[in-house]
Amino acid sequence: MAALGTTSVLHFSGHQYLRHRLVLSILSGKPVKIDKIRSDDKNPGLRDYEVSLLRLLERVTNGTVIEISVTGTAILLKPGVIQGGSITHECPLSRSVGYFLEPVIMLAPFAKKPLQLTLKGITSDDQDLSVDLIRTATLPHLQLFGISEGLELRIKKRGSPPLGGGEVQFICPIVKQVKILNFVDPGRVKRIRGIAHAVRVSPQFSNRMIEAARSVLNRYIPDIYLYSDVYKGEDSGKSPGYALSLLAESTTGAIHCSEAVSKPGATPEDIALLASRALLSEIKRGGCVDRKHQTLVLLMMVLGSEDVGRVRMSEPSPRTIQFLRDVRDYFGTSFKIVPANKDDPSCMELIYSCYGTGYVNANRTLS
Repeated sequence: MAALGTTSVLHFSGHQYLRHRLVLSILSGKPVKIDKIRSDDKNPGLRDYEVSLLRLLERVTNGTVIEISVTGTAILLKPGVIQGGSITHECPLSRSVGYFLEPVIMLAPFAKKPLQLTLKGITSDDQDLSVDLIRTATLPHLQLFGISEGLELRIKKRGSPPLGGGEVQFICPIVKQVKILNFVDPGRVKRIRGIAHAVRVSPQFSNRMIEAARSVLNRYIPDIYLYSDVYKGEDSGKSPGYALSLLAESTTGAIHCSEAVSKPGATPEDIALLASRALLSEIKRGGCVDRKHQTLVLLMMVLGSEDVGRVRMSEPSPRTIQFLRDVRDYFGTSFKIVPANKDDPSCMELIYSCYGTGYVNANRTLS
């Protein structure tokens, strides 16, 4: 932890981007103060899921001090060491477990002990990444950086909103240092895989979603395998629901993903068409990493060994732009961003390159 000598507290305002600011604070060892959290709202301060996330980060780490103001509109986090170990956490029903898994996935490889985290709650909703996509798309992105041995996400039970009842287990190994990434060839899409699941509704719903998705995707590529995932009885949670997650993989291993979750009044065919079109628009954006995983890949590049890392992606989402600014504040690392194809003005893809900080997992050497 090179940053422990500096005691300057970084200061941010607003409730947006709370998760990645807390993660960057814990990784860099720099304390952070976030104020004006929904200060103008009718119901000011932190929401229940944000407090729950703070509690989870407190349990994943050791020695982290979190102070929340009386009104809940300001927090101060003084980071400790990332501990890991075996943890069970009950997630509130206002957000799905994906909201809590995303920040933990960024921290877990740098823990003192391998992490075994069990999360209970809603497994897929329309706000955050579903557990299917985290398993099939997010974890392979970690493997690009050499974090693969023993990395898995097990979906024990499904839980649809509003009552949840799902359960997932995330197991992550620890690494001393992450590899640097050079990923500039997006390749061409060679196969599409997908998971349709339906719980506490007719099992025919997942078949209907698969049929409708095929009707769109078969025009482009023959290698499509859509898997129908069936959970019965206790394992299917407390509420009815269904969803479709799609994943396109290219010849070079680039992954693009999309998903759609059941809504009141929408038929399974509507959901399948939403997911299929979202996947096609994601592929059209191009690049080697899709928009949902830009921040994870860029963070791992910053933490990589002391060398230049390069990746080709589509234009940054607002969340990614803010993330790049925050990374500069925490680690002092700036990215060089240039068009991937200067000759073609219609090409929106960019090459992001940065010099890794050579972050070493100091917690691991203590054990």
